[in-house]
Amino acid sequence: MNRDIPIEIKKSVEATLIPSGAKVILQAGTQVMVTQALGHSYTVYVNGNLLRVAGKDGDALGLVILDDSSDVNEMEGSLEDKLWVQMKTCYDPEIPVNIVDLGLVYECQVLPLGMNDFRVDVKMTLTAAGCGMGPVLLGEVEEKLRHVHGVKEVRVELVFDPPWDKEKMSDEAKLQLGLL
Repeated sequence: MNRDIPIEIKKSVEATLIPSGAKVILQAGTQVMVTQALGHSYTVYVNGNLLRVAGKDGDALGLVILDDSSDVNEMEGSLEDKLWVQMKTCYDPEIPVNIVDLGLVYECQVLPLGMNDFRVDVKMTLTAAGCGMGPVLLGEVEEKLRHVHGVKEVRVELVFDPPWDKEKMSDEAKLQLGLL
């Protein structure tokens, strides 16, 4: 995908303004540049703004529909392993690194509710406290974790203590961002 070539929106589509999190409609015919296609969503640049378009709406961009064709429930490993893998499919819309490798997820606790039913409590933060995308990211984490078999309840808590800094990033993320 060439990020320097504008593409035309094929049909009107809902998008999320970054970093405010406000919902807007991108009208058919609008020229955009795709900056990233990760985590089952597209980030586009239009009129000086970044917006997130759901991967299921890729056809509105004249691109492929991004969906989660892999099923974490089919993989080997513990429930906790599957939860961490699932959270790695959530990306910061401004940074091409998943939220786990960015060091935004501080804790993922699995609590039994019954025989094969579990509650998952997640504590996570943001790279910047004032980021309006916080509720969007928290909602995405909650939604994706609910797809893991056995998960009946999900609680995602946004915390700012300890504050995030780049030292919380994995070495892989630092390498990808040119910090190593």
